[in-house]
Amino acid sequence: MMGLYLEEIEAGFTADLGSYHFTREAILAFARKYDPQPFHLDDEAAAAGPFGRLSASGWHTASAWMKCYVATNQAAWDKMRAAGREPAPLGPSPGFNNLRWLKPVCPGDTIHYRSTVTGKRELNSRPHWGLVFALNEGYDQNGVLTFSFEGKALTPKRPQ
Repeated sequence: MMGLYLEEIEAGFTADLGSYHFTREAILAFARKYDPQPFHLDDEAAAAGPFGRLSASGWHTASAWMKCYVATNQAAWDKMRAAGREPAPLGPSPGFNNLRWLKPVCPGDTIHYRSTVTGKRELNSRPHWGLVFALNEGYDQNGVLTFSFEGKALTPKRPQ
């Protein structure tokens, strides 16, 4: 996370991941390719659907979180390298829990994402790695929570 080693990460650390603006065109393009449900593709069908208007796929909101997360990590790595420090590599994620889409995201909405470390632990099975836990959230332009999930990622310990 952000080029940091396990020893450098503490619970409460929050990374501002930036924002993603959901345009009608982006919502339609994503839905056509990945989630072709009527309420993501057609205004009339959406008006009669569960959200009352065209809305982004939940997977679109999740992929926008990932886009912002990757860009924030890359910027942190670039800053570290410019200062003469090689960042810690990213480890894989063994999964996530409690994925929640709390409010429809509609054309014109801008979702601001953040990630807050909730804990970490060393791994006995992988002595050079630990596991970092984070609460990941997206808030709309009115400050309303629209999206969240609890993530975890393998994170390397500082080399000896």
